[in-house]
Amino acid sequence: MSKQIWFLTGSQGLYGEDVLVQVRDQSAQISGALAASEAIPAEVVARPVLTDSSAIRRVMLDANADDDCVGVIAWMHTFSPAKMWIAGMDALDKPFLHLHTQVNVELPWATIDMDFMNLNQAAHGDREFAFIATRLGVPRKTVSGHVSDPRVVARIGVWARAALARAELRTLKLVRFGDNMRNVAVTEGDKVEAERRFGVSVNTWGVNDLVEVVDQVADSEIDALVEQYLDLYDVADELRPGADRHESLRYGARIEAALRRFVVDGGFGAFTTNFEDLGGLRQLPGLGVQRLMAEGIGFAGEGDWKTAVLGRTLKTMAAGLPGGTSFMEDYTYDLTPGQELSLGAHMLEVCPTIAAGKPRIEVHPLGIGGREDPVRMVFDAAPGDGVTLGLCDLGDRFRMVANEIEVVAAPHPMPKLPVARAVWKAQPDFTTATECWLSAGGPHHTVLSTALTAEHLTDLAEMLGTELVLIGKGTTTDQFLKELRWNNAYHRLAMGF
Repeated sequence: MSKQIWFLTGSQGLYGEDVLVQVRDQSAQISGALAASEAIPAEVVARPVLTDSSAIRRVMLDANADDDCVGVIAWMHTFSPAKMWIAGMDALDKPFLHLHTQVNVELPWATIDMDFMNLNQAAHGDREFAFIATRLGVPRKTVSGHVSDPRVVARIGVWARAALARAELRTLKLVRFGDNMRNVAVTEGDKVEAERRFGVSVNTWGVNDLVEVVDQVADSEIDALVEQYLDLYDVADELRPGADRHESLRYGARIEAALRRFVVDGGFGAFTTNFEDLGGLRQLPGLGVQRLMAEGIGFAGEGDWKTAVLGRTLKTMAAGLPGGTSFMEDYTYDLTPGQELSLGAHMLEVCPTIAAGKPRIEVHPLGIGGREDPVRMVFDAAPGDGVTLGLCDLGDRFRMVANEIEVVAAPHPMPKLPVARAVWKAQPDFTTATECWLSAGGPHHTVLSTALTAEHLTDLAEMLGTELVLIGKGTTTDQFLKELRWNNAYHRLAMGF
């Protein structure tokens, strides 16, 4: 079944049954407009008009219990006394959006009378409703405007994508093949708190559990994958059938087939590897990892499960949007004054959804890991506006750190860099962005997306009750440092004693 967003309309019985019939019909117009919009990536389902506290509480409990319901939208068509919403709103455990709208765009100035005023009271009723939501401390997004305005529906669509990602997190399972890279701090984290806060279950399997599956892959599976590679990508001559290094490509295909069986068939939505713990693997997984990421699986290297979780989450949000989403690492800079650029990559594992053209499959030595030369896709990232997002564990809470960026074409060719890569300008400028990122303790592993915006990340953080610090076009270092101090105070007080 498709995921649903429930549309709730508030009213009361004061105005009589005829008015409630009009409320129902006009509510259907609003919910129908949302349901018909391609900008909202879930089914919008209208529920019966709500006029009393027991029905409101019941629908909220039903929303909580329905795994297909990822969020709730509420609109007060008329004046709906908000005390009757207390029990229901207090019970709600799904993402919530308050839509402040009305049926008509323009007022019927020549004919407006008190009957019209009594029926069309969203300006009145939504204020009463918003007060009780604020009084109860209900996390929410508020969107104002008419549903015929594409900007209004687009903002609801952004929220809906975050709601889908939140739902994915609640049942996400991640497999770590081995532990994280030795002596690295930022890839550590509290897996128990992550499951309590986000819902994700993070557990470890020995890499040789994967090797057992690798050894069981049939030649026919490898043949089929090699045919796909030859059809979809530019394959280096030395890797083609009959060439000297074709066996390297076949082993890469063997790893991919095994990963699919272990990760995808095993019900995992994300995974990690670690070049320090390869067991009986002959290559560090590269090509297969890239292809699984392209299909929506979250990944991060060096055992960094937090970034792999972000990868799956952001890919869920971005499904169907133009642009791409990939595991990324800030590597090095071009510090030409006024033209500063970041060069991001990883050893092998960058997702081809961000590629500017057809990726090329190549094989090259890898200076770490102590195994055979691994196969990988090599490409440059396509230009476009985007975001990078990292997740760190501060001990008392998780913090998301985000930066708005502009991915640009590389100013020069990089013929000797044998990995996929992205070049970007950080917003608002290099100095501000990097100083703020470092001050926030942001990690070196991130997820880069040219499909998502800061609004997607903001909505997600609100739904998860997780701190997000955003570095963007209007950021100043002084104000950002103040925000970090305010956040420290707020989140420690919010945890209670």
